[in-house]
Amino acid sequence: MKYIKGFTFAPFCERGVLAKESSYQSLKVMQETTGCNTVIFAPVGWQETAHSETIDFESDATCGDEELCSMISFAKELGLIVGIKPTVNCKDGTWRAHVNFFDEDVPCEPKWCNWFASYTKFQLHYAKLAQKMGCDIFIAGCEMVMSERREEEWRRLISDIRQEYKGLVSYNTDKYQEHNVKWWDCVDVISSSGYYPIDDWKGQLERIEKVVKKFDKPFFFAEMGCMSVEGSSSVPNDWYMTGEADQTDQAEWFQAMFEEVEKNTWVGGLAIWSWSDTLFENQEAQADKGYEIYGKKALEVVREHFSRL
Repeated sequence: MKYIKGFTFAPFCERGVLAKESSYQSLKVMQETTGCNTVIFAPVGWQETAHSETIDFESDATCGDEELCSMISFAKELGLIVGIKPTVNCKDGTWRAHVNFFDEDVPCEPKWCNWFASYTKFQLHYAKLAQKMGCDIFIAGCEMVMSERREEEWRRLISDIRQEYKGLVSYNTDKYQEHNVKWWDCVDVISSSGYYPIDDWKGQLERIEKVVKKFDKPFFFAEMGCMSVEGSSSVPNDWYMTGEADQTDQAEWFQAMFEEVEKNTWVGGLAIWSWSDTLFENQEAQADKGYEIYGKKALEVVREHFSRL
């Protein structure tokens, strides 16, 4: 696996966004200004709540297949490695990690078997698309923490994906969960979300390394990032963080992360969360408190380290 220096691009966008000229321009600027070699697209599937059994990925709330394929083709023309990560979200705002059901089927209650049937349909749709478009890696979802104990269902899903997609298959677990997944042996690449506090990277990498050595698989961070808001470097996973905009805090987090990650040759790369389909104007970048780095101090840090890796 080539070392991944990437971004998730326009995650969870609705229909029509990827067809805009501004999206093509933004992707090109992403490559030119950061020196990245990888883009991950994250088409979204929506379920009503964390306890809903069905996932909708065919409405206008999800990007269309044609525009996604066109954007993948453009990314490949730019020479980028391309990954697809179909991701579930809940319409009521509940984080996907809390999607959960009883372990035993109970009449009149929602069931894992029904949810996995819908989730499999969702994943296989994009596995076929990934195969058609020659994508380099397929990531079978993201941060589905409560579902990860359902080992049998996950093994069956990965097997089903392999019937449709012949490239590298991964799954993106959440931060602190790498050691809890028991079925890493059935994927090609282990991946996780690296939203670790600025002063805790060394300890967390030591923990993750044990998992990677146990399963003898390549590893990369399929997500990682820090908001540009005061104090975010200590809790980069808290997207509800409030406070003053602080580009320095974000840049320092990236610097500390790179310094520790680069000491570990077993880490096969990282994909930063995230890059927007629309580029900031200068004043907008100064005021923005989100995870994007365009127009901010962190961009210089990322470019410097991507150029060396």
